[in-house]
Amino acid sequence: MSAAEADPTQADPGGMSPAALTVLFAPFAMHERLLLAVSGGPDSTALLLLAARWRRLLGTPTALFVATVDHGLRPQARAEAQAVGRLARALGLDHAVLELPAPLPATRLQEAARHARYDLLLAHARAIGASAIATAHTLDDQAETVLFRLMRGSGLSGLAGIPIERAMGGVRLIRPLLGIDKAGLVALCRQAGVAFADDPSNHDARFARARLRALLPLLAREGLNAERFARLAGRMARAEAALEAATGEAAARLLRDDPREMARAGFHDLPDEIGLRLLGRMIERAGQGNVELAKLEALHLWLKELGLAQRGARTLAGALVRVSARSIRVGRAPARRTG
Repeated sequence: MSAAEADPTQADPGGMSPAALTVLFAPFAMHERLLLAVSGGPDSTALLLLAARWRRLLGTPTALFVATVDHGLRPQARAEAQAVGRLARALGLDHAVLELPAPLPATRLQEAARHARYDLLLAHARAIGASAIATAHTLDDQAETVLFRLMRGSGLSGLAGIPIERAMGGVRLIRPLLGIDKAGLVALCRQAGVAFADDPSNHDARFARARLRALLPLLAREGLNAERFARLAGRMARAEAALEAATGEAAARLLRDDPREMARAGFHDLPDEIGLRLLGRMIERAGQGNVELAKLEALHLWLKELGLAQRGARTLAGALVRVSARSIRVGRAPARRTG
């Protein structure tokens, strides 16, 4: 049955009880207006059905809006967006199709599409006065993300995976379905009698995530399933929070007089992970934003191995790190000469 033929107002997606819906969508209740990002795939279609049921059964005052981003990459995309619009309107929700202002680059296509998608959703959320955006990331997405970041050599913060909620450009980005696997959401849509789209790029072996997606069932047969990846992400997030708190305490102690300078003796006394993070904070503050972890680790190792009587200087990410006999000072690096 298609989205147009079904009567979604009568559907009971997944048989989820009001109590379960209350827990699932507890973050939604904190917002007067919320934007649902719905592509038309099974995950986001299930999000739309569940969120509409939550609002209908519980009488919540949160106003829900729906938006679909048309990346202009496939001829079927417009019809899929229109199907989402019909479903949203049947559920009593406003829907908008968001189009990219310019074509996407041919290189790093999926990354460019993701950035463009979030930019459009954020702009639309601001335009309608929504203080939150909800996406339909699942347990499977969490597993893919952890595996992808592990492959890329991420640190603890990367291995913490996708957070359930985070700030993004003045709104909250919420992923209420992170604890539910994709198979469950596909079954939910089918039980509700609502069709969904299948994006072929999800199975295109040209993209790293599609290749990892094919690898996950093999890992699951060896015991490394999506639940265990999610458990690892949760443990990494817990460790990350503790380490960030410890780094904050070290910063308050060592950078009390000047946030650009700390005593070398105090730096050498820190555990390596805390010293690394504190150094990274100083460089990000003085330089040009994010610091590549491998390069930061190399700089940290140089500082640790530099004799206390030795001096030196190095640059990283737009910051200049100067080492004297007594202190480490981090400032903005001078502009490079051209000619």
